[in-house]
Amino acid sequence: MKSRPPVPMGAPRRVDLLNCADEPIHVPGSIQPHGALIFFSAAGELEGWSENAAATLALPLEPGRPYTGLGLPDEVAELVRECLDGMSEGEAAPMVAAIVIGDAEYDCVVHAYQGRAIAEFEARELATDTVAQFAIKAHGSIDRLRRQKTVDALLETAVRQVREFTGFDRVMAYRFRADDSGDVVAEARRDDLTPYLGQRYPAGDIPPQARRLYVLNTLRMIADVTYHAVPLLGMEGSAALDMSQAVLRSVSPIHIEYLQNMGVGASMSVSIVINGRLWGLLACHHMGPKRVPYSIRMAADVLAQVIASTLQGLESRQDAELVGRAAAVRTSLVESLLLEEDPLETLVQHADGLMASTDAQALVATQYGRVVCRGIEQACGEAIVATLPEGAHELLARHCLDDWPEQARASLGKWTGMLGLPFDPPSEGWCVLLRPEQVERVAWGGKPDKSQCGPMGERLTPRGSFEAWIETVRGCAHPWEDGVLTHARMTLGELARVSNARRAQTESTRAQLLAMLGHDLRDPLHSINMAGMVLEKTDAGNKSGTLGRRIQSSSNRMQRMIGQVLDMSRIDRGLELGVALVPVDLAALVQDMVEEAQLAYPTIVYALRIDDPAVVMADGGRLGQVLSNLLSNARHHGEPNQPIEVRLRHEDGQAAIVVANAGAPIPHEIESGLFNPFKRSSLNNPRNRTGMGLGLYIAQQIVREHGGEIAYRHEAGGAGASGGRVVFTVRLPLALEE
Repeated sequence: MKSRPPVPMGAPRRVDLLNCADEPIHVPGSIQPHGALIFFSAAGELEGWSENAAATLALPLEPGRPYTGLGLPDEVAELVRECLDGMSEGEAAPMVAAIVIGDAEYDCVVHAYQGRAIAEFEARELATDTVAQFAIKAHGSIDRLRRQKTVDALLETAVRQVREFTGFDRVMAYRFRADDSGDVVAEARRDDLTPYLGQRYPAGDIPPQARRLYVLNTLRMIADVTYHAVPLLGMEGSAALDMSQAVLRSVSPIHIEYLQNMGVGASMSVSIVINGRLWGLLACHHMGPKRVPYSIRMAADVLAQVIASTLQGLESRQDAELVGRAAAVRTSLVESLLLEEDPLETLVQHADGLMASTDAQALVATQYGRVVCRGIEQACGEAIVATLPEGAHELLARHCLDDWPEQARASLGKWTGMLGLPFDPPSEGWCVLLRPEQVERVAWGGKPDKSQCGPMGERLTPRGSFEAWIETVRGCAHPWEDGVLTHARMTLGELARVSNARRAQTESTRAQLLAMLGHDLRDPLHSINMAGMVLEKTDAGNKSGTLGRRIQSSSNRMQRMIGQVLDMSRIDRGLELGVALVPVDLAALVQDMVEEAQLAYPTIVYALRIDDPAVVMADGGRLGQVLSNLLSNARHHGEPNQPIEVRLRHEDGQAAIVVANAGAPIPHEIESGLFNPFKRSSLNNPRNRTGMGLGLYIAQQIVREHGGEIAYRHEAGGAGASGGRVVFTVRLPLALEE
């Protein structure tokens, strides 16, 4: 049965900058013309070949014929056999042999990929002995590279050595950034060529699929950018040949056009791969066509592997030094935090070490609303703290102005880089490290504009000019390096452990204190109170009676304070205060509390008004505690010689108790924490020296356990110097009528 004729294995398609990112460059369906290619199935049967293979190799090519029946040179047949026998998971490493076909010398490279054995015959212009001399020279460069102590010196040596043994007009070392753009960091060139050193090339110059191939196949050569591709032929219905590892693979027309726009006639690129990541490239350019024999290219590839290994060693040493410095800073910081009482002051004391180990230039620390700064103005530090999210537990990194909340950007000053460590979320404790905006003048390799017309006609093409195009970049700080981020996470972990340890110790101490307050002090205070009563009654009207009253007053005040602390402890532990709900005549309760206050403070006027009767389900003792606190606050914080108004009425189907005193509005910063414990406004109030700021905190919890709410407002106008009233309203649900 006569076999079917071979058919082209890849159809050309229109490619431009709009779709080049989707171009399947690993299956181009063609090769460069300075060689020929044939490929076989895993069974060793011929599947396809390049259109020029029959004439170049002088072989009878027929689909399905075994490689042993093609009349291949013995060296080639042996390589194909070894490749097929050694195939593992469809792959085999390249093997090479120098052969002669007719009057021409070839490097035959055989490898396996995706279950196919591929034999490439690359024409060689240089004699074998000349190639050997170049290869020896290349291997002699390895020792020079290994002796370099810095990244810059290593790459400078590399470009000089590669240019020396390959003969390219220009050899550049690219180093890629985190955003995949690349900088030319070293260059060896012909004297008459325009230097590209220091220029940056955008990430779009190398699309993602090309980056993948740079990692997979670390060396690629284009012998002549003006070449006409030779199509592959294969059996009808055969899958396209994956040429990811091939040396003759045809390249993207977009890349050819890019090189032509640069004035390049031939190119070779060698990948620098570290831990599976494309770290950089050695890019070699020649102004005319140029072939570099396979063995010399492999020497360059080995050189790139030596460069990668040396770079990895240099970076590892730098990382180790950073880790050592950072560990010393963490150890010292943790030791101080365990000994010192104030975490914020401790952080400021260690600010220099923290900033040096993270390459930051300012530090802001905050906890419980307090903000301390180092290297930055207080107002700016407070503005930065205001942007921190509540309840965060993870490291927060910001790099550019766009990473910040829009409303805060105007108040940041020069600080655009932030590394936030939330070391104690319950207290909103943060350690914030800052970097300033880095105003950078970037020399791009040509203005990255797009043209509609290039060497291939009217289509969207790569930029035509590669002269340096300067752009000033603002609004971004130097990005936080991986090593710095790792150190910051470890520091955050240490700070969090210290905070948790301090919190546990505080809780233990508080529990012991509360136990003492609840048991060891209450009984003695009760005895003191009883003794005061006896003393007052025994010697009423004289000095001893007055002393007895003072003893009673002081002991009663101490008992109230102990009661408040114990109530606060129950609330903090998530326990309810415990209210026994029974029907309570609210009008009678309010009247009793006002009368009690009038007796205790006869110089103060209490204006009581009961508009509506009200019965609520309540704990009378606890509600009395709420009213007592509101009356006490009005007495201590209201304007002197002004009446305190108390009113009971119905509002929206609820009972409302209103307590008002003449006074100015409560400042906004105090209002936001009005129902928090231990308020500074209470602790420092000269008219209420014994207050701890717990009253409203406990009152709110009592009202909530009754299903009600307590609220503050200020009413303008009225008597008094302030011209307004401070009003607290307690709303409780009315009892259902039976």
